Parts: sequence; structure tokens; C-alpha cells
Amino acid sequence: MKSALLIIDVQRGLFDAEPRPFESDLVISRINTLTERARLAATPVVFVQHEAAGTALEFGFESWQLEPSLIVEEGDVILRKTTPDSFLNTNLAELLRQWDTEQVMICGYATEFCVDTTTRRAAALGFPVILVADAHTTHDKGHASAELIRAHHNATLPNIRSFGPAIKAIISEQIVFGLSV
Repeated sequence: MKSALLIIDVQRGLFDAEPRPFESDLVISRINTLTERARLAATPVVFVQHEAAGTALEFGFESWQLEPSLIVEEGDVILRKTTPDSFLNTNLAELLRQWDTEQVMICGYATEFCVDTTTRRAAALGFPVILVADAHTTHDKGHASAELIRAHHNATLPNIRSFGPAIKAIISEQIVFGLSV
């Protein structure tokens, strides 16, 4: 099954400041391993960058740049977005159709915002989703730790059946590019 790998909002302004997101170094390492495997399988790799004027994530600012330890290669797609939904007001759906994508694999930041919203939207658009269970992260919040937020999303998103396409949470080492969910 033809896939695309989406890496959402792994940017300096979200990863550099202390405290850093939960397991940030491990998440980035897992993402780099996934992108390497995706490229070897001729799977498109899309880095999504959030931007908001008047904030640290303003387009072009140092803090808007991708986290420097991410491995980005020629041929990878860089996509700018302005909402938690990586599809809204972007050409992501068009790119996925152009590539004949049959499923998307999603990882990155922030679990409860952009990762969650993009996962739901992808399923609503008819794409089965693999949520890379150990390669998305967030910061601790007042109501829950980042670890608990990630575990919650890994448990609840796969239970959404109303979209039709399956959403599965699978750890990075079990991801095989070219297989269906």
C-alpha cells in the first residue's frame, strides 16, 4: 500500500526551550530512523511547519526552523501550515492524491493538537492512518503529563470508527513501509 510519512511541527521553538517535550531526543531519533526507511522504500516524506505571525513560530524566524537534529534530504517536502490541521489551507491533500497515497503515517508534535487534528482529518478524507505511537510528543500540561497524553491518544484515536478508514497506533520499530494498516 502506498504511504506518505508526515512529520508535524518538530521545530526549534517547540523543542529547544526547557523543559523540552517528553522524550524529545528519542522521538527525533525515531523520526530520523523512520524517514531513512521511508526514503529507501520510495515513500514521500513531508515535514510540516507551523507558523503564526507575531509569535516565536513566525515564518523565517530561527525558532520557526526545523529542529536541527532532524535529517532532511533533497526530495523531502516542506509544508507550511497555520492551523493544527495540516490539510487546512495547504496543498497536502493534493500532494497525497498526486502520489496515489493510500495511507498516511503521522508523527511529530503536539500530540493533543496538531498530531490529533491531522490524524482525524486524514481519516475524514478517506486515508487510513498509522499514528506512530512512540514518535509523537508534547509538553506536560496542568491536567496530565505528556507521557499520559501520548498514551491516551494512542489508545483513543484507534477507537474512532465513524470516519471509515482505520486509525492504528503502531510503534516505530514495527512500521513497515509498503504494507497496509
